[in-house]
Amino acid sequence: MKSKIQEHRKNNRNIVIKNLILSITLVLTSLFSFSQEEKGITITVTIDNVKNDTGKVLMSLHSSETFMKGSGLLDAETEIKDGKVTITFENVLPGEYAIMALHDENENKRMDFQENGMPLESYGMSNNVMSFGPPQYDDAKFTVLDKDLELSIRF
Repeated sequence: MKSKIQEHRKNNRNIVIKNLILSITLVLTSLFSFSQEEKGITITVTIDNVKNDTGKVLMSLHSSETFMKGSGLLDAETEIKDGKVTITFENVLPGEYAIMALHDENENKRMDFQENGMPLESYGMSNNVMSFGPPQYDDAKFTVLDKDLELSIRF
């Protein structure tokens, strides 16, 4: 009789230990999954001087590694209403970035050039730098810290 009681207690202890381990695992899994959800900053960009409503405006958020080398870290496009557009980049982590914008009038998803190399379509970038020659990252860069940003770009 004594061995059956001991066996019953041992089985109950094993069940309690298994439930405890399962509960701890669930709690730790929940904690780690929440800690991995990094909520970044929202960057809202407005352009209010698009010359017409034809085509779309394309924007790209770039780091120094992606600037002038193709797609950005985040890319977006929008239609134009009354010469104005607003694009929002969400969950941007703190760091240095630059934004490039293009009025893609013929919707071919690239900038078109004249025979002499001058752009046919309007473009702009963060900090509203307009220089002769190709854009430079150091001129267009801005810093994302811990607050949402609102930027204005001029074509």
